[in-house]
Amino acid sequence: MSATFASLRYVNYRYWFAATLIASTGTWLQRVAQDWYVLTVLTDHDSSQVGIVTALQFLPIILFSAWAGVLADRIPGRRLLQCTQTGIGVVSLIMGLVVLTGTGQLWHQYVLAFVSGTISAMDTPARQAFVGELVPLDKMANAVALNSTAFHAARLIGPASAGLFIDWWGGPVFLIDAGMFAAPVIALMLMRGDRLYPRTLVPRARGQLREAVAYVRRRTDILIILVLIAIVSALGMNFQMTSALMATTVFGKTAGSFGILSSFMAFGSILGATGAARRIPRLRTIILGAAFYGCAEILLGLSPSYWWFALLSIPTGFGMLTMNTSANALMQTRTDQEMRGRVMAMYSLVYLGATPIGSPIIGRVGAVFGARWAILVGGIASLGIALICGAWAMIHWKGRVVVRPSFPWVGVEGGSSVDAPRRSVDPS
Repeated sequence: MSATFASLRYVNYRYWFAATLIASTGTWLQRVAQDWYVLTVLTDHDSSQVGIVTALQFLPIILFSAWAGVLADRIPGRRLLQCTQTGIGVVSLIMGLVVLTGTGQLWHQYVLAFVSGTISAMDTPARQAFVGELVPLDKMANAVALNSTAFHAARLIGPASAGLFIDWWGGPVFLIDAGMFAAPVIALMLMRGDRLYPRTLVPRARGQLREAVAYVRRRTDILIILVLIAIVSALGMNFQMTSALMATTVFGKTAGSFGILSSFMAFGSILGATGAARRIPRLRTIILGAAFYGCAEILLGLSPSYWWFALLSIPTGFGMLTMNTSANALMQTRTDQEMRGRVMAMYSLVYLGATPIGSPIIGRVGAVFGARWAILVGGIASLGIALICGAWAMIHWKGRVVVRPSFPWVGVEGGSSVDAPRRSVDPS
């Protein structure tokens, strides 16, 4: 088996990979079907109501992610994930019953969106930390990258299949979605306990959230990743909104034409995730990935035609997932076991919570200066923060750029390497 798929040698991870692919497809099914139901059944194509439902799905991430990380460090991951995945499936089942019985009202979707978002906020840090229990430490980065590959493969499959299912059956798509969330619950039941690599859990105690914040403040290698991801997520990762603006206002396409752009970006994302699966995660990969993403996004903003925009979405997705997957893997491998849930909760808060904060800013830029500038500002911000973080890392860890005769032609050397193990990078 090639190095790209090394984690699939482990039986428990094979169960989890398959379950992640199925459940992630279900997540995309649910999002598309719920938007369709709110837009066409509960309202007369009122996109603002869809925006409210989406906001209620993301709000719990901002409110509860930190506390979810504390739970992930206290409760065995297998048990916690069985509860959260069952909960998400039950929410989808309720949605399906409401649609099929014709009793649905808009406030029902508000409540269900918030409940689903709350469960997902609890699920995310537990799911990320649980990967470390499925494979040995030296395979964790590979496992994280393959998880990202499964998620973005589902991003290709989910929206397209949701459209077909809605056309064929309508409301029952929610029941199909509920059934998909049974996959991770079954996978967790099938896992062999003697093949797990359990991590150290912490007992219930006061001040565990403050302890995690203090831990991250001391860890400059983790802190620089969080700052980088925060800026890129807030200003540079608004592709759903900016691609819709470009497709409709610049290239004169119909509102539905931007859906194909998501598929192009998802394809690039899969390439980025599988590429990351072959590499050892390094800080320089994250910074270079952010810089590449910023440059690709600037080119997107300058695209002369719709199809140029679609083609350039592939390297944009590649850069985005190279950065995100490497950051996720590096955070997990360099974090102490008993802190992993709380640290990954902070990562989820920054990665998922910053985008809704930055979206109104980018939206305003698009409204005042045009769709191209909405993308250009995000690209410039991503490239700028990558250059700032790279320069700070070089100074802080006394690195220097060297030119090599073969690929990669540029490298970093110095007294304290940014790619060294955690205790060598930041002795504090």
